[in-house]
Amino acid sequence: MIAIITPASTTGQNAPGILTVQKIMRDPKWIGSSPSDAAWSSNGKTLYFSWNPANAPADSVYKITINNKTPQKVSIEEQRQSVFTDQVKYNQNRTAATWVKNGDIYYRNAAGKTIRITQTQEDEYNPVFSFNETKIVYNSARNLYAWDIATGTTWQLTRFINEAPHTDKKPDREEAWLKNDQLANMQVLKERKEKRDATAQYNQLLEEKNPRDIYLKEAQLTGTTISPDGRFITYRLYYPVNGKRTIVPDYITESGYTTDINGRTKVGSPQGTTTFYLYDRLKDTSYEIKPQNIPGIRDIPAYIKDYPAEFQKMQKDSVLRSVNFYGVEWSPDSRHALLDIYANDHKDRWLMILDTASGNLQLADRQHDDAWISGPDINPRYTGWIDNQTIWFQSEATGYSHLYTYSLPAQTKTALTSGNYEVQEAKLSNDKKSFYITTNEVHPGEKQFYRLDIKTGSAQRITGTEGANDVSISPDEKYIAILHSYINKPWELYLQENKAGAKPVQITFKAQSDEFKQYRWRAPDVVTFTARDGAKVYARVYKPENAKPGMPAVFFVHGAGYLQNAHKWWSSYFREYMFNNLLADNGYYVMDIDYRGSAGYGRDWRTGIYRHMGGKDLTDHVDAVKYLADTYQIDPAEVGMYGGSYGGFMTLMALFTEPDVFKSGAALRPVTDWANYNHGYTSDILNEPFTDSLAYYRSSPIYFAKGLKGNLLICHGMVDTNVNFQDAVKLAQRLIELGKDNWELAPFPMEDHGFIEPSSWTDEYKRIFKLFESTLKQ
Repeated sequence: MIAIITPASTTGQNAPGILTVQKIMRDPKWIGSSPSDAAWSSNGKTLYFSWNPANAPADSVYKITINNKTPQKVSIEEQRQSVFTDQVKYNQNRTAATWVKNGDIYYRNAAGKTIRITQTQEDEYNPVFSFNETKIVYNSARNLYAWDIATGTTWQLTRFINEAPHTDKKPDREEAWLKNDQLANMQVLKERKEKRDATAQYNQLLEEKNPRDIYLKEAQLTGTTISPDGRFITYRLYYPVNGKRTIVPDYITESGYTTDINGRTKVGSPQGTTTFYLYDRLKDTSYEIKPQNIPGIRDIPAYIKDYPAEFQKMQKDSVLRSVNFYGVEWSPDSRHALLDIYANDHKDRWLMILDTASGNLQLADRQHDDAWISGPDINPRYTGWIDNQTIWFQSEATGYSHLYTYSLPAQTKTALTSGNYEVQEAKLSNDKKSFYITTNEVHPGEKQFYRLDIKTGSAQRITGTEGANDVSISPDEKYIAILHSYINKPWELYLQENKAGAKPVQITFKAQSDEFKQYRWRAPDVVTFTARDGAKVYARVYKPENAKPGMPAVFFVHGAGYLQNAHKWWSSYFREYMFNNLLADNGYYVMDIDYRGSAGYGRDWRTGIYRHMGGKDLTDHVDAVKYLADTYQIDPAEVGMYGGSYGGFMTLMALFTEPDVFKSGAALRPVTDWANYNHGYTSDILNEPFTDSLAYYRSSPIYFAKGLKGNLLICHGMVDTNVNFQDAVKLAQRLIELGKDNWELAPFPMEDHGFIEPSSWTDEYKRIFKLFESTLKQ
């Protein structure tokens, strides 16, 4: 049945050290104030960060300096004037810089003088040094402009326009003959035309050559870049397709009328296509760079073999797979451009070297995956040139994301890192002799920062504190700002010299309020257990204070989008962390596992859910029940589960397909039919509904609802633009048709995917607590 159930109260009162749902689901400011968004000024003298130590309605900007480490609140005027290092583009020697501020372009020369290049109502953006560092090139209204550093002159480099101008029709044969006859027989006419043509030619020599007209027609211009010498320009043309979009009704509005929110498309909707061009300004010619000779461009995805008729057809047709050109990185000498190209079926990533002299493409690296290409820093933002002959990038070639270089002359790839761990961030040093990397080598649930010497391959660890260390490096690389947290300690800001053995200095001390400190927050055990296929699964375990055999257990299932939660830092699921403490206080073991598909454990773990969500990720939870029973003597007949989004989906699959293992579950904003979800996420894992229907059938809870035996609570925001409320409605109808009577649906009329209002969080978690209290303590 569908019912709006009455929330239950939790045990205890709002007394110090005693948790209640009402207490933990208040506005998060009651926890304390953690700093965030640490950013260095472009001169490296000041560190800015967001913070709210005064418990104001919103965060403010604070700062420290190397010499004055006491946080100071930054005025609005200083915020307007501040330039952060991540906004700045430097010349090769880092003696001059350019940046955009409030839609205008600025330049700072070697003497430290700042010049404002533009002051317009149009937004200018993406300034770079070009023409061998004699000019600043920037975008404005989709075209490129160059500002000469020496003269201050600005001229237009490109002219992208929508449609070709209408021209008069060519004269017919009679008109052409008549004109030629007139000029041949009328000397005055001939002389006047010759003078007119000579004058036009002379005037053209005096003028700067206008850029070529490039007609976009129905395409959208994206990704314009210019080579360091100013000769070559690359650009992409995107041809959009207007797929049918979902409609999300908004029932509670200021007007009193129901309005419609125009939502997203669904997986499998038509996708736009792109073409990629190289424009040679010297030759005034534009070339399309075509992918037909890329290795593997006609390969057939492995999953198609499950559909023999389609597989035979594709073998016969030898179809050219569609691709997208994403990143472009220029070599310093402009002779080559590194192109980051992805297959639209998600199975391949090619790093291709474009030779600007010939227009030919040379393969530097191909990353193929029968599932889908992904992993830490495997995207166009994390590639580049060390010198004119060497590129760097990351790849999961060994099963873990590691750092590589590729030599153009030798055509060889070299691994700079290796091992059963991930390089999660990489940044090239100013002198291009080292990389600064963040890895989980110490433990899958830790983040530590290193300096990696390119020549020797040796890595020196810079951070030492257990947990997570999110590092921002000062422009001169002498200092690092660290946002650090531990399992039961929210984020604080530290400052440290950028060298091994240096002691971090704590800057902020407000992440935990006095009220928050009154409760002894658990540091759950981070454990491992062995799954049925021999894989090692990492998990957090929250234990009751007075543990004894036969106690119930609850699983919290984190969401997806490639996330990790069995780690040693403060979780983004802080409400669930506090609720798990409350459950433990009330006699439950709580377990939170990094099931297959979770981040942090390499390629095989990441793709363990390919074509079957609710497969290995669910059996990992079933195996965890046995581990809890063997290790902590929980009652295996009294096991519950809750989670949101992917965690809600998992809860449904657990209750529908493993009803003898999981007795009760709260599915929050769950996907019930993957054919309803978006294209970007879903097509990675399940391909498309019309090309891989088997994957969608075995992965969608709505097809298994008949298996429900236990107790199910569904909670869903009615204006959810991510997982639409339609998913809950469809499942509700299915459960009605099946005659199930042990389920309830709680809609939240004013909430999107991530709840905002404390009252909604409180109501939802009271319901979850009531469900477990009334069904798992038999």
